[in-house]
Amino acid sequence: PVIVMAFQGADIVQKVRDLLGPTDSRKAAKGTIRGDFGTEMMKNVVHASDSVENAKIELARFFRTDEIYPV
Repeated sequence: PVIVMAFQGADIVQKVRDLLGPTDSRKAAKGTIRGDFGTEMMKNVVHASDSVENAKIELARFFRTDEIYPV
């Protein structure tokens, strides 16, 4: 199963990436999603966009425009 979410807010890309931890789960601190659940770099437990520009591309890949409700 896959769960796809879209978030909006000030500095949201960085805030989500801080919550996840570094891409290499072996280097992620405990208390981050990757630090608590990841096991290695190539089998990542979670993905997040690395920029607003990439987020727009990825949102279009997973959602129709009428499925995203801006706040």
